[in-house]
Amino acid sequence: MDFSLTEEQRAIQTGFRRLVDEKIAPRAREIDEAGVFPREAFDAVGALGFFGMRYPEEVGGSAQDMLSYCLAVEELARGSLSVAAACTMQSLMGTYFLYRSGDERIREEFLRPALAGERVGTICFTEPGAGSDLSAMTTRAERNGAEWVISGQKTWITSAPVAGFFTVFAKTSDDEISPFLVPRETPGLTVGRNIPKMGVRASVTSEVFLAECRVPQRFLLAAEGEGRRVLEEILEKIRLMTGALAVGAGQGALEAALAYAGERVQFGRPIKAFQAIKLRLAEMATELEAARRLVHYGAWREDQGLPSRKEAAMAKLFASETGLKVCDGAARVLASYGYAEEYSVERYLRDVRFTLIGGGTSEILKLIIAKELCG
Repeated sequence: MDFSLTEEQRAIQTGFRRLVDEKIAPRAREIDEAGVFPREAFDAVGALGFFGMRYPEEVGGSAQDMLSYCLAVEELARGSLSVAAACTMQSLMGTYFLYRSGDERIREEFLRPALAGERVGTICFTEPGAGSDLSAMTTRAERNGAEWVISGQKTWITSAPVAGFFTVFAKTSDDEISPFLVPRETPGLTVGRNIPKMGVRASVTSEVFLAECRVPQRFLLAAEGEGRRVLEEILEKIRLMTGALAVGAGQGALEAALAYAGERVQFGRPIKAFQAIKLRLAEMATELEAARRLVHYGAWREDQGLPSRKEAAMAKLFASETGLKVCDGAARVLASYGYAEEYSVERYLRDVRFTLIGGGTSEILKLIIAKELCG
């Protein structure tokens, strides 16, 4: 296995790094404090082709591999995890099922505009009583002639306040679920309250209510009852993407800590001259690089068509826990200033906790890894 990046992959990494340094990182604090959907940054990311990276050219994408995608995700998260979270929802979960199962009209009306950044999409499967346990889902879809009637409640829906369409998972029988396209203008669909959060504040998150929402048969985005199986198709990609988010946030915090350690003077010397600070920074950098390698290895396996369920779970588990540890370490380097909102480390530390949840909690991931190891 060769971990060296291709010329095209390096170009993608450099392009997103430049975008982040010029247009996102300088406004990251402002974006966080505003707590509203970061439309300007979202559009800038879309203009670089991010939303279509994982889709073929015939639907408006660029057919990039998973490793290239993860490189771009790392850079976005290094600048602002709020922006990165909104953009990854658009580029993966919020659009995947439209591409996978949507007819030509769906692709033209919803998918193409989404990949161009003109319409915002999201996915709805979490409920107040159903997270990892999909069997506890209570949202129902009943067939009524040529239509499906969907009723239920969803929560923790990323980008819901600005979304133009929703991929809604609902039970079509007592033990089967299916995904449906529900446009925002569908009668009976209501976006509820915005959920205040510790971090990723500009990745707006809300409840969604569906009261007898009627959609045509063609808006069923998989074979009836195949929701669990088709969701499995992208879970590994979601986990690798979330691992890349954690690595990017950790990298941003590490860079901030290094800069501060070179500027902060105590006892007549920059604090980076003290052994205690050196050792902490060395440990942070080493563990972060290990997390990055795990994510890249999982992405490489995906690109080679190799089984990666275990590797993706390992990458997400280690990267999210390491990202949190690195951001905490950065805050310790800054001491009291690591607790101050005027320094970016405080934001990274709040934001990175988001990566512990998306794609499965650490406890769920450990169970998945153990099952792969032990059967």
